[in-house]
Amino acid sequence: MTTASQPTVPPSAASPRFDTKVVVLLSEGLTAWQELNVTSFLMSGIAVSAPGLTGDPYRDGDDNIYLPMLRQPVLVMTADAALLGDARGKATARADVAIAVYTRELFATGHDEANRAAVAAVAARDLDLVGVALRGPRNAIDRMIKGARLHD
Repeated sequence: MTTASQPTVPPSAASPRFDTKVVVLLSEGLTAWQELNVTSFLMSGIAVSAPGLTGDPYRDGDDNIYLPMLRQPVLVMTADAALLGDARGKATARADVAIAVYTRELFATGHDEANRAAVAAVAARDLDLVGVALRGPRNAIDRMIKGARLHD
């Protein structure tokens, strides 16, 4: 029996500690396809929220090139509706926190213009949030997500 060797990470490539934190908060009770859909849409917003968030393109040993990805880890967590709303409110009150929102109504829309119209039709405090993504200073994000649980 042979076992594949695991790639080793050189000491110089050890994980750095980032000044910012990226978190996706998902509403409890979503189906698996909804969780994946919400996470992917929210992360597309975070990826374009500031220059330099993505690294260089990837290249395999055969010289195929792949798209760059975010430079830092992303935590995916779950929270109840109250925490989602609180996190949204706290994030919008700060200039140094980027936020993306996904509301329940977006499951029924089919394109970006309809998505934006669905969000625009509802006051902020009344948004039926099923997910929010946050990127900002570590300590600020930690306070905003206090009470959330790591997604299992």
